[in-house]
Amino acid sequence: MAGKGFGYGKVILFGEHFIVYGLPGIASAISDHTIAIVEPGTKGLEFIDNRPAVEGYKETKKAEIERQMKALAKHFKINPEKTPLKITLSGNLKAASGVGASAALATSIARALSQHFGLGMGDEQINEAAYEAEEAGSGTPSGIDNTCSTFGGMISFRKNLEGGKNEISQLKLKEPLKIVVASTGISQETKKVVEGVKKEKEKNPEKFSKIFREYEHVYGEALTAMEKGDIQKVGKLMSHNQKLLEEIGVSCPEIEEIISTAKSHGALGAKLTGTGRGGLVISLAGTAEAQEKIMEAVRNKGFEATKTELGKKVKD
Repeated sequence: MAGKGFGYGKVILFGEHFIVYGLPGIASAISDHTIAIVEPGTKGLEFIDNRPAVEGYKETKKAEIERQMKALAKHFKINPEKTPLKITLSGNLKAASGVGASAALATSIARALSQHFGLGMGDEQINEAAYEAEEAGSGTPSGIDNTCSTFGGMISFRKNLEGGKNEISQLKLKEPLKIVVASTGISQETKKVVEGVKKEKEKNPEKFSKIFREYEHVYGEALTAMEKGDIQKVGKLMSHNQKLLEEIGVSCPEIEEIISTAKSHGALGAKLTGTGRGGLVISLAGTAEAQEKIMEAVRNKGFEATKTELGKKVKD
């Protein structure tokens, strides 16, 4: 029997690289998702990637995807030579750096494998399998991408650096946040960027300690502002988070051009989301009209941009 599974895309509102070091973060699933179909194959592991993607993404991520596939085969105790499989990916999530595409790949395939083999795995087990694939793919993932991809909705998250259960709590907003998601068109391999940040942290421990303390303050204020529905404050804090990401070296001129354009056309705040040094930028709008205006302005600069809302429980 063919198995089918899905995994949501995500954006990180607060946290990014800080989450890797045990600091808390806030992220939200988006409605766009990847779909995986698993069916009997003829030889080994046949992988067909029909996902929409930014130019160069699949080539940049080729090695990462191969590591993920090997990890999933190991987790599910599959020997492709004895049990040939054909895995086909599709869906409306456009694969790009920063949107959780690799986690959506892992989650969707894990769900499809569970259904194909009649394992009846629950969300916790799917999340565990997806994390292992993410770990193999990108080295030291925070765990936030696979958690959003599996569970949907908006979450507060803290990685347990001791290897125990991560702290995850669902967040409820008074109103969904109106967001414009823009693509720099640049893809990065997560593992390389994470390793680059780690090297900088080892060279400048005092600088990073100060940045980490400042970020924790931003996170605490953001949590309160979102619970109160103070989107003006949320926007300012997003911009503050971006400043800290620039300080650790994960911004780039394209990210900064998108942010400048969004802010000059009414964005309450804007920042990179995900890996950085390319990938995606999210901008917060106060109204639907402002959201449309920001999107058009960013598009006029030559970048792809779409609208979405964050904080609603996403349905499959």
